Amino acid sequence: MATTQVSKTSKSAFSARFYPTRIDLPADTRTSVVEILNQTLAATLDLKTQVKQAHWNVKGMDFYQLHELFDEMATELEGYIDTIAERVTALGATAMGTARIAAAQSILPEYPYDIVDGAEHITALAERYAPYAAHLRSAIDRTGELGDADTADLYTEVSRDIDKRLWFLEAHLTKKEDVIG
Repeated sequence: MATTQVSKTSKSAFSARFYPTRIDLPADTRTSVVEILNQTLAATLDLKTQVKQAHWNVKGMDFYQLHELFDEMATELEGYIDTIAERVTALGATAMGTARIAAAQSILPEYPYDIVDGAEHITALAERYAPYAAHLRSAIDRTGELGDADTADLYTEVSRDIDKRLWFLEAHLTKKEDVIG
């Protein structure tokens, strides 16, 4: 049986295959939107696994609360993964959602393996949620400019929730002396 080697540098290895659809978006629009969606799918899968890494390994006085919070966050991301992948397939393309593709295509930095303290995990997650949130806002603009209001709306919905989660993470890190004004 032949196997395919996946290169971290070869984006063409991750090109989505397209199928006929009656969705009235032009093929070039669908191609561009699917590329954006599959990039988001990779980042969302990566973010979910990083949140689970924190969930499994957090220690300290706030263990239980953070363990539960991180599990809730991972579950929320799982829903977004499914929604994003289903939008790709609704547009007539292949959702590129394996762990290997996610690792190769994600925009997020690698999660530190040597942390256990709750505050360190919160900081690491905030440092990943922030670029993910920025990616979502960019995708809102890009898919809107491409004329796909439905995908832009999907991104808007996810963006609101991710900004809220980032706020939750940052609230844990805020100290009295950090308050401006």
